Amino acid sequence: MMLRVERAEHGAWTVLRVFGELDLVSSPVVRRRVHDVVADGRHDVVLDLSGVRFCDSSGVGVLIAARRLLHSCRGRLRLILPARGAVEGSHVNRVLAALGVRRLFDVYPDVPGATGAADGAAREPAEDVVNGVVAPRTASA
Repeated sequence: MMLRVERAEHGAWTVLRVFGELDLVSSPVVRRRVHDVVADGRHDVVLDLSGVRFCDSSGVGVLIAARRLLHSCRGRLRLILPARGAVEGSHVNRVLAALGVRRLFDVYPDVPGATGAADGAAREPAEDVVNGVVAPRTASA
């Protein structure tokens, strides 16, 4: 399955909706799209991964690199991962949790939640899935 990335602007936020498989072959596309957003002077990015059916370590590497890039220019990265029980896209949540990097990301259930939440405002608690077990994510300082 080919990877598709759609871009939309929501106020200060740029939303990149990703569909397909995020792997060694396709991850450079996402990396390039994030770099394009930053080159356009936009530093607050939401990656909507609810349409991603598969993610390998290359995909995780792109997510970590995007986080690093945006933080270096005082920007923010937020991920959209499906809520518990969702089938589409839940693979990304499991991969991030299994690799122990899920805690690095601000995760939201949908685009309105990610783009409308103010800094420091309470948000819907995210969950980690480890070995198929859902555990509430503890807030980090």
